[in-house]
Amino acid sequence: MNSLTMYLIYGLPGLVLLVLHVRRRRRLERQSLKALESTGAAEPASLHPIIDPATCIGCSSCVKACPEQAHHTVLGIVDGRAVLVSPGDCIGHGACKTACPVNAITLVFGSERRGVDIPILTPKFESTVPGIFVAGELGGMGLIRNALEQGRQAVEAIAERRRAAGGQELDLVIVGAGPSGFAATLTAKSKNMRYVTVEQEALGGAVFQYPRGKLVMTAPATVPLIGKVNFRQTSKEALLEFWKDAERRTGIKINYQERVEEITRAGEGFIVKTNRGTYPTRSVLLAIGRRGTPRKLGVPGEEMSKVVYRLIDPEQYKGQHVLVVGGGDSALEAAASIAEAGGGGVVLSYRGAEFDRAKARNRERINAAAKGGILKVMMKSSVKQIEAESVAIEADGGVSKVRNDAVIVSAGGVLPSDFLKRVGITVETKRGTV
Repeated sequence: MNSLTMYLIYGLPGLVLLVLHVRRRRRLERQSLKALESTGAAEPASLHPIIDPATCIGCSSCVKACPEQAHHTVLGIVDGRAVLVSPGDCIGHGACKTACPVNAITLVFGSERRGVDIPILTPKFESTVPGIFVAGELGGMGLIRNALEQGRQAVEAIAERRRAAGGQELDLVIVGAGPSGFAATLTAKSKNMRYVTVEQEALGGAVFQYPRGKLVMTAPATVPLIGKVNFRQTSKEALLEFWKDAERRTGIKINYQERVEEITRAGEGFIVKTNRGTYPTRSVLLAIGRRGTPRKLGVPGEEMSKVVYRLIDPEQYKGQHVLVVGGGDSALEAAASIAEAGGGGVVLSYRGAEFDRAKARNRERINAAAKGGILKVMMKSSVKQIEAESVAIEADGGVSKVRNDAVIVSAGGVLPSDFLKRVGITVETKRGTV
């Protein structure tokens, strides 16, 4: 066999693969640069990757591993190195860190511009108060899959050190029935623990409060008594119906419309006082959301019945003049949903210059609605007064009155810091740190 034949057999296929690889890499870099230019000053919502350019080898393993990549260019390759090109679309999955072959990725909370308050926890989710654990959104984990996993893992850690409870004392009180609280409840039942789960609203927690029809992004997870939960992208309603069916099938008990008022130390355990009763318990798991008390505007007229702090059904505002206040995903989703449902005149007011806390897909919806004339966006604006048939909004150096039938304030929530402080849990502000 001569050298030419050897080249054709062995060298040519390798050359073809190299050319395809180079073309694919160049295409990925072009897409990454385009996405980087379009995201502007977007900020990550919570947990997200920091990539060390000195360590990164540009293999794109993280890009391929990101579950959001099919919908958005979250991670990309720029100048031969991995880059978080769309921080606002990062859902904190963490698959990128696992996939990196050279450990160039660190998962962190917050950023220099946007700090995130996080309770200090041990690797087993125990707070600075021994016996009180935190899982899910309050601990910074907004992704449903992560919240489910944390709820399960926290209860498993509690069960490992369980001792025989005497008298009426419980092994565990679970506060909240969102994703983490739901998984925690299933885990507690699977381990035959003496537990009580209380939820101040309804099954689903923060998911229950999403607007009707909202797409929920999650990832496969395994929870006790059910097995694998294989949702990836589904509607709020479908996910809640799945959970309700699981609640019926497994026989778990959740006390709805029961709100925790106080947690006090009692010997080696705690007394959990609610609006309905008192529970002595060895351990407590806080599986509550970060929203806490809705952040209010503090302006005259805010006490009027037409002012609400979450959107349930866009259809109820059809034909009405609606003001939405806020610049995060919930505000943008509310404004776009009402406008698309046929609102009589929808105004979105935000005090900032950019929607730097919102995902790209929500910014795109807002831009499309504004261009279509069904939504008015007022940046660098603030509400000064709410009246029966109008609202006064300050913008561009002046105050104007806008016709109004309803106001939806989506300005986020106040972290239940006072409650955590009373309990004794230490909270720290993360600014791009682990």
